Amino acid sequence: HEPALPLFTREDAEAALELVQPQAYQRDFEVVDRMTACLRTAGHILGSATVQLDIDGKQPRRLVFSGDLGRWDRPILRDPHLVREADCLLMECTYGNRLHERGAEAELADVVTRAAEDGHTILIPAFAVGRTQELLWRLRQLEDEKRIPSLPVYIDSPMAIDVTELYRKHTEEHDLDMQHLTDAGLRPLCPRQFHLARAREESIALNDLHGPVIIISASGMATGGRVLHHMKRRLPERRTTIVLVGFQAAGTRGRRLQEGAREIRIHGQEWPVRATVETLNGLSAHADQSELLRWLKAFDRAPKGVYLVHGEPEGAKALAAEIEEQLGWKARPARDGENVPIEA
Repeated sequence: HEPALPLFTREDAEAALELVQPQAYQRDFEVVDRMTACLRTAGHILGSATVQLDIDGKQPRRLVFSGDLGRWDRPILRDPHLVREADCLLMECTYGNRLHERGAEAELADVVTRAAEDGHTILIPAFAVGRTQELLWRLRQLEDEKRIPSLPVYIDSPMAIDVTELYRKHTEEHDLDMQHLTDAGLRPLCPRQFHLARAREESIALNDLHGPVIIISASGMATGGRVLHHMKRRLPERRTTIVLVGFQAAGTRGRRLQEGAREIRIHGQEWPVRATVETLNGLSAHADQSELLRWLKAFDRAPKGVYLVHGEPEGAKALAAEIEEQLGWKARPARDGENVPIEA
């Protein structure tokens, strides 16, 4: 459309939400006649799930969607639940050609300590769901272990604030470490100097803060949201450290910062980048290549078709090659718009 129009309205969204029916993990439920579904913990973010669809008929068929798979031995949430069989599998491949770096916690401790010693403001663009909560967990753990100084930590995202409360509330998804800390009356998602900036005025007031201080704000790739206002204020200052803690897609401001851009365009104006930019690769909530293969190796039999989705072409091709080499299965990137018979 010219001018561009929204693809849906608030009323459309609210009408769609009226159709949502919560379902428990590990329990079959009917979707339509002759089709049932089962959700299993994916371990990616709160509420994430793999989806199994069983289709009844002369030849029953099982279709499995991996969705976004999480990682093993991560804080807060349970590990991904294993799936045993599928006739047709749609598999994510976000990190299909990469392995996550280990030691992200030590890197985070080092970045925070150095920035604190230099009196820097630490600005962290972070996804409101999942990444913000893991950062809070790790900052609190590092404080308790005396590996970083206790700094004021501000969450400047109404959505992230709401989601953090949901993470605290839904104890059924917590892993054992999170359960033990909560049962002991501790607050693992609250650094010692924890502040919330929900209102617009509270967000604007953060401009007057001087380091050392930590500001966590959405969006995670700096494509929009409140973090852009902080970047306009902080990027030109040498006493700022920008910490990128998630995947930065091609074409985003986060990717350009990661690649060393000296100017960033925000709200129609070019802003110089004098801040220090750090990347912590090991904090991703997506399974890497080895973890994706770990999940696949739990299958009791090979799917008849494995189609790779949700990834860049290089990642999809690399993961397909590893699946064929290590497991002997047929796997390939899905093609846009193609029809796939489930029994093929």
